[in-house]
Amino acid sequence: MASVSVYNMEGKETGKMELNDSIFAAPVNEHLVHMAVVLQLANKRQGTQKAKTRSEVRGGGRKPWRQKGTGHARQGSIRAPQWKGGGMVFAPVPRDYSFKMNKKEKVAALKAALSSKVSENKLIVVEGMEMDAPKTKTIQTLLDGLDMKKALVVVDTEGRNVTLSVRNIPTARGVFANSINVYDILKYDNVIMTKSAIAAIEEVYA
Repeated sequence: MASVSVYNMEGKETGKMELNDSIFAAPVNEHLVHMAVVLQLANKRQGTQKAKTRSEVRGGGRKPWRQKGTGHARQGSIRAPQWKGGGMVFAPVPRDYSFKMNKKEKVAALKAALSSKVSENKLIVVEGMEMDAPKTKTIQTLLDGLDMKKALVVVDTEGRNVTLSVRNIPTARGVFANSINVYDILKYDNVIMTKSAIAAIEEVYA
């Protein structure tokens, strides 16, 4: 089974922990991981861009001059694309960039992302992060103790104070175990998880 080191809140190693191989030592399918990242970024796009074509620009209904005899090139409208104030040739229109992945593909991509962090020794387990109130200094002390700057902190649903504390650190992000995603895992250099978050993930995906 995959094994990782366990640390306390001071950043000192206290032991080892065995992980579920079906999640944290799964085959890494780069195609599915790439597709999951593109899916998340595409689904975030608003797709509200819009420009007017020559049929939508106001004016230009009259032919500016007669077809022949003026010495000018023939023109049918002052709102043609080559005119100043004319419409665009292939104007962008509102569209939906989102697409779908199968549920099994999403799960396989998530397992692959987590497994890659474990194989690179970039997944750290912390015994617990119980906090009575949000306090950024506590989380910053943990990151400094682990010598980490850019990190994703994953806690269970009881760790709301932790996510609020991490929010003030620009190079870190705090998420709940039930909302972890491939993009965040790959975006941050290291992943820090509590034991309870590991248990929550294993309960869902094992």
